[in-house]
Amino acid sequence: MSKKHHIIPIFVPHRGCPHDCVFCNQKKITGLTTDVTEEEVTSTIEEYLKTIPSSNEVLEVAFFGGSFTGIEIEVQKKLLGIANHYKRMGKIDEIRLSTRPDYIDSSILNMLKENGVDSIELGVQSLDEEVLKKSYRGHNAGDVYTAVDLIKDNNFKLGLQMMVGLPGDNEEKAVSTAIKIANLKPDFVRVYPTLVIKETYLEEMYLKGQYESFSIDKTVDICGDILMIFYSRDIPVIRLGLQPTDNVAENKDVVGGPFHPAIRQLVQTKIYNRVLREYFEDHPITNDELIINVNEGEISNLVGQGSSNIRFLKEEFGFRKIKTMGNDISKEYFYIKAGDSQYKIELKEYIEKYITKYIKE
Repeated sequence: MSKKHHIIPIFVPHRGCPHDCVFCNQKKITGLTTDVTEEEVTSTIEEYLKTIPSSNEVLEVAFFGGSFTGIEIEVQKKLLGIANHYKRMGKIDEIRLSTRPDYIDSSILNMLKENGVDSIELGVQSLDEEVLKKSYRGHNAGDVYTAVDLIKDNNFKLGLQMMVGLPGDNEEKAVSTAIKIANLKPDFVRVYPTLVIKETYLEEMYLKGQYESFSIDKTVDICGDILMIFYSRDIPVIRLGLQPTDNVAENKDVVGGPFHPAIRQLVQTKIYNRVLREYFEDHPITNDELIINVNEGEISNLVGQGSSNIRFLKEEFGFRKIKTMGNDISKEYFYIKAGDSQYKIELKEYIEKYITKYIKE
């Protein structure tokens, strides 16, 4: 059995980043208002180590928020040095950080390597030049490709983050960015629908009617396409959407945009919906009763909120009775039983069919 991956998060809100991207307020997103100290890094790691059975976990210290490699070099070394101390002692296994594409060069990577860093996440957000410009990112798409090449050449694990619904974005641009990111072959990705956060320039634009956020339905449709692209390339999507917190919630610091506390489930349900449609359009079944056997952790994704996919199958294909069952099987496929016949549906096969039909790569 593979070990579970456990993250020890260290938040460095906005430190090291002189840019004010339209969407960004790291202090609101992280809930932190001061810079992290060496003592806080040590105490955070110690507190997490008390609760984690290290023999059964892969432990990773991850520096989130801001632009880590834009921090003063001596501060970077001190913060990383603490994490690396625990790594050399065998108490943690990996170190990760997030930064901007234009804050990567050979000297920075050499320093990171010397201080035990294993993974680097780049905030790409978009690979459309107009979207980058309208979002005040302060870098262009070429900076992303240069940084990716340097990171790969130096044998770091590569993570890429993208956003959906930034100023100037649309479905075609978002899907194009996902395809370009997939072509870069990162080790993992994160996908963030754009939310309007308090005390950002995007909030000003939103309140003045200069920016219109994507609806939740449009976001789910686009993110469904994006996740299917990454799934088809075997690229893990380790997060979809901001983590809901006391502040990251509607009527709190989120003033607009497609916020939903279970947005990933909505997107996974959409993907199952597309796979089911593809399957039954190719394989009509005359029996009006179905039993669907799926991985036990995937039942809620397949069924959908309010049993939306069950209703869809009944209304679209005329099934009268549908029963879903959770079993200890792979998430890569599920079974449909109709009468005495049972059919195995490989998710990747039907995801690739959908992409071929509807998404221009």
